[in-house]
Amino acid sequence: MKVVHLNTYENNGGAGRACARLVDALQQQGVEASSWVNYSFERKPKAQNFSKGFLAKYFTAFQIVAERLLTKLSLKPEQTPFSIPYFGRDITTHPAVKAADILHLHWINHAFMRPQDLAQLKKLNKPIVWTFHDSNAFTGGCHVRYSCKHFEQECGNCPLLKASGPNDLSHRIWQAKAEAYADLEFSVIAPSNWMAESVKQSKLLGNRKIQVVPNTLNTETFKPIDKLQARKLLGLPADRFIMLSGFMPSKNDKHKGTPYLLEALQQLPGKEQVELLIFGNRDAENLPAFPIQATFLGTISEDERLALAYSAADVFISPSLEDNLPNTVLESLACGTPVVAFTTGGIPDMVKHQHNGYLAEYQSAADLAVGIQWVMQHPDRENLTLNARKTVETRFSEAVIAQKHIELYQSLMN
Repeated sequence: MKVVHLNTYENNGGAGRACARLVDALQQQGVEASSWVNYSFERKPKAQNFSKGFLAKYFTAFQIVAERLLTKLSLKPEQTPFSIPYFGRDITTHPAVKAADILHLHWINHAFMRPQDLAQLKKLNKPIVWTFHDSNAFTGGCHVRYSCKHFEQECGNCPLLKASGPNDLSHRIWQAKAEAYADLEFSVIAPSNWMAESVKQSKLLGNRKIQVVPNTLNTETFKPIDKLQARKLLGLPADRFIMLSGFMPSKNDKHKGTPYLLEALQQLPGKEQVELLIFGNRDAENLPAFPIQATFLGTISEDERLALAYSAADVFISPSLEDNLPNTVLESLACGTPVVAFTTGGIPDMVKHQHNGYLAEYQSAADLAVGIQWVMQHPDRENLTLNARKTVETRFSEAVIAQKHIELYQSLMN
């Protein structure tokens, strides 16, 4: 059984990492799985690349940048991810695609697969699986919906577009997707129950068969490491309550909720006894003024070092306002570090309130602060560590998630 996984980028963004980890998990179970991407930033890529060679890579990079710039011209400055499919490629004649028994799509925006490119897959007559890492597949362009319910109809009157109206660009993108999906059979995987419910509510794909299968990760890499040892290796104090948060602040993704984290930290008592660790894709000069001691770790590309950071922390804080099944929460729990987060998206699929973390009231910085204090004052933090790790081992490990995919693949082959 040859399964070809398709994603725009290799190991870039949550979808890229989730795709790579799933391919590894399937390979461990003996599945002939491979990952094909439209563009790779990796110096030593593991995935196969449709943009092979200097000229092909340069041309693809140009299309990605051009598409993002053109998209920006149509949008209000709302800081909400949105994709307009200007460029793409037909992959149906590629030898690896033709040889595959099953095609498994992941995140395919940014000049990779437009609706018309997806429609071409029908002529291959192969089973297709599509994992929805965000909402874009069933909206008129946005990746994050917030309270907008236009996707339940046919989009249009988009609050993100400068030129908004009944037949605006979001409606036309919706129509293009509807035409592409009309004759294209594919099975939908939702990594979280929240995403599954969102798909069911959409007019575009609400009648499709949906299966909830979470993402996975390498539980041998992401595992608890002695806290004092981890802090020593990272040059962190041994006697402070250390909080960790990642990928913030972001200019483009206001759904990451950074203002709520700042407000919650302001409300913490005993600020001289706590410290915040930050990892992410911004430089230290552009960080906000934190009300407590903060250490910026920069971008962490090695999973082993990331596991060290999680293990060194007493708690991981995820102030995200909308997230499908964030890798950071899964990684933290795998390392035995409890999570404090808002009750939103797929986070409740991973965090059980006051068992392996704390689910704060949505958009309440005050309750986020209460959650941090709950972990700080917990009489048995070792039990929180055990609960966090057990959650991942029993429900999200490579063997468990790979087997669920294998069963789906086999049913489609039959």
